[in-house]
Amino acid sequence: MGLAITEILTSKEIRIEDLKNKTLAVDTYNLLYQFLSSIRQADGSLLQDSKGRVTSHLSGLFHRITKLMAYNIKFIFCFDGEVPELKHKERERRKEIKIDAQKKYEEAAKKEDLEEMKKFAARTSRLTPEMIEDAKELIKALGQCIVQAPSEGEAQASFIVEKGDADYVLSQDADCFIFKASKLVKNLTISGKRKRPGAYAYDDISPEIIELREVLAELGISQEQLIILSILVGTDYNVGGIKGIGPKKALTLVKKHGNDYDTIFKEAKWDESFDYSWKEVFDTIKNMKVTSHYHLKWEPVNKEKLIQLLVEEHDFSNERVENALAKLEESADRKQKGLGDFF
Repeated sequence: MGLAITEILTSKEIRIEDLKNKTLAVDTYNLLYQFLSSIRQADGSLLQDSKGRVTSHLSGLFHRITKLMAYNIKFIFCFDGEVPELKHKERERRKEIKIDAQKKYEEAAKKEDLEEMKKFAARTSRLTPEMIEDAKELIKALGQCIVQAPSEGEAQASFIVEKGDADYVLSQDADCFIFKASKLVKNLTISGKRKRPGAYAYDDISPEIIELREVLAELGISQEQLIILSILVGTDYNVGGIKGIGPKKALTLVKKHGNDYDTIFKEAKWDESFDYSWKEVFDTIKNMKVTSHYHLKWEPVNKEKLIQLLVEEHDFSNERVENALAKLEESADRKQKGLGDFF
């Protein structure tokens, strides 16, 4: 979903070249949903192979990651595990949104309104177990690392960065900061464009980094208070937050009452918005399960496996796959090490 606190977070624009030789821990589901939402045909339908299997996520993953690998950027892909109990309500909410979007898509299709069709189709995206397994196979063939999170992938990615095994969390959401990620990089696209949510339009963007240390210093709050602020405006565990409470008002409340959290939520009228305690949300975030039992080892790109998976299994253009791999091979950093180190 993404925390609604972006407007009070200071970011710094960078170039992709600034991430050369860095390691990024990826909230994988977040990334795959981006591809499912944005990589679609003119009528809003997803890319599919000859057997009707969705390939939009594979297309986005392959082309995005190989281009970034050319900068010698390494990736750790974190996959979601068990869903926290409080998030089940959010899943039900998202399910209803997708059902409603499907109906509106069908209405637009009857009118042959391509713009409306694409807009509503993007809101019906769902990630199936088969799609997840295909994504894992592609990641392995690219020689990148996979970490299975016990719970939220974003929390695991945040833990890996906090521990120093990666330089940044890669995500479009600021949620990683409630899980103590020290650094976030967002808007990491090669095209310099991002699809506008709910619309068939794109915005020009540049990569940005946000550092937790700077955020806390600028806001004048602690890590724990950042969690409280986030709960006030809404997280995946209390969707929508408290009515009438935006980021700036939430920050005012936190600064006014400091660590007296009960008073903060009483003044904000938590009970008028939710039928469970704010402490449940706080404890869910603070005690999110992560694991330190992961093994990070990057392997050479397996060209044969990529051709088998993408071209032979999912009908990708052999020429396009070969060209992408050739460009990766020709990248400046990789020239110095020679072909044998990568294929």
